[in-house]
Amino acid sequence: MTEMVFGAAPARAGDPVLPRWWRTVDRWSLACILLLVGLGLLLGLAASVPLATRNGLPPFHYVERQAMFSGLAMIAMFLTSLMSPDMVRRLGVLGFLLTFVALALLPVLGSDFGKGAVRWYSLGFISVQPSEFLKPGFVVLCAWLMAASQEINGPPGKAASFAVAIVVVGFLAMQPDFGQAALVLFAWGVIYFVAGAPILLLVGVAGMVASGGIAAYTYSDHFAKRIDGYMSADIDPRTQVGYAVNAIQEGGFFGVGVGEGQVKWQLPDAHTDFIIAVAAEEYGTLMVFFILGLYTTIVVRSLTRLMRERDPFTRLAGTGLACIFGVQALVNTSVAVRLLPAKGMTLPFVSYGGSSLIATGITVGMLLALTRTRPQGDIGAFFKRSL
Repeated sequence: MTEMVFGAAPARAGDPVLPRWWRTVDRWSLACILLLVGLGLLLGLAASVPLATRNGLPPFHYVERQAMFSGLAMIAMFLTSLMSPDMVRRLGVLGFLLTFVALALLPVLGSDFGKGAVRWYSLGFISVQPSEFLKPGFVVLCAWLMAASQEINGPPGKAASFAVAIVVVGFLAMQPDFGQAALVLFAWGVIYFVAGAPILLLVGVAGMVASGGIAAYTYSDHFAKRIDGYMSADIDPRTQVGYAVNAIQEGGFFGVGVGEGQVKWQLPDAHTDFIIAVAAEEYGTLMVFFILGLYTTIVVRSLTRLMRERDPFTRLAGTGLACIFGVQALVNTSVAVRLLPAKGMTLPFVSYGGSSLIATGITVGMLLALTRTRPQGDIGAFFKRSL
């Protein structure tokens, strides 16, 4: 208990792998992650049974699949969290290259499953969404390039990372998947800011994003429909957002009771994009605040530990991973209360979805690996090396 309050003890040479991992990992963040996975299964019991009934499947079909995907996500998280920063970098760069190729081939080999956006590969028994696995690799690659640019006579890593970001955003916009494109661009901006980006450059990038949004609104009916619905003064009660807002209002502070909610019978995406509405209706605003508190704890603790990190790559990659994890949760909950247009973005570890769960497990596994307590060396040696 003392170590959980005052921080993990540093690793000692010759320690076995598991005791060293347990002593150095952020156990508060680990506990919050496990709680989120448990809450995802709890809410899945409520939200996915109506969907299984409508599809003529056994009542707990989707819950059982979510439990399987959650188990795989926890295994991926644990194995990744054992890695050193160098191993995280290698895994991230290799993962980015593989998933980028998969992303580029989507127009030829992908499927839209009737949703109007080609984002998935259908493997028969399972579907895979490459953009989910692309995000952690993209963050690690950009952090590596920017960290390399800070070295004496280093490569133009910042310019190269910007070029990579533009290419990735272009492929995501063609699907179209503007939510993931915005998230990728946000992650790049955060890493660039921490690496010491000029304010004027960030303003220029913001202008490019605004111009891209205007172009998307003009030429994409899918994008324009969502923006028009968001900007409308009235909420259509027959839309997913309308149902979600009504459910949150009905739930009040303490909820209508376990199993008593109605929104799960009306929303086709109650088990994925709008799972927070199910939580708010049945368990009340208290449950929503608790879930948001878990995400906040993970992000704040990770950033706090990274502030003490002297290695540029570790600091940049960890910051990008923590922010992309937290912002995805923020976007999902904001859509449910109509603070943002509908994005089609899952709530990490809570929403149903194999690609989302496993990719999030890899993301937080990398984050736990980068925030583990490790010897930092003498501060004087660090400044001497920096000169």
